[in-house]
Amino acid sequence: MKKSVNFLLVFFCVLTVTLTTGCSTKKNVRATNSMADRRTADAAENDKDIEIDVKETLRDDDELRRFSHVNVNVYNGAVLLTGEAMNDAFKTKIVETVRIIPHVKMVHDNLIVDYPSDNLSRANDKRITQNIKQALTQIHDLPNFDSSLIKVIVEQGTVYLMGRVHRDEGTVVINVVRLEPDIRQIITVFDYID
Repeated sequence: MKKSVNFLLVFFCVLTVTLTTGCSTKKNVRATNSMADRRTADAAENDKDIEIDVKETLRDDDELRRFSHVNVNVYNGAVLLTGEAMNDAFKTKIVETVRIIPHVKMVHDNLIVDYPSDNLSRANDKRITQNIKQALTQIHDLPNFDSSLIKVIVEQGTVYLMGRVHRDEGTVVINVVRLEPDIRQIITVFDYID
């Protein structure tokens, strides 16, 4: 009898924890995000939904999945496409597929026609991204600036910068990124506040 009471007690405790933590909504998850963001909560949530839709749509196309490597980043409804497509037809198909996804305001097509990048190139891009993010944390002379306002994407040594920034912040960020070695080019996709 005592074992069954203990079992029931444990069962109800686990059930209670599961029900209270398992029923969180997207808004609760978003509220715990500590990153700075100048988008409205709805815009940030909309961007996440667009990004998921784009990635799923591209992943569901077997041909595109085999013959391309596409990175998708979304900020304020603007979709940044980076990576490689095997030929112009695949590149066009990717861009046109993304354009018709609901709530996409603009597509920044930075895909190149080439073989998909290899793991060594992607590892190098990841290293550059980490170095840039670390360098941005050292910016302390701009009021109300937080390095997490800047989305950093690196593809084959090209640095893409996204975020909602003031022009002076954008200038400082670009000047900091310029100092990083091993980058080929900087492309800004900033949404300027002023």
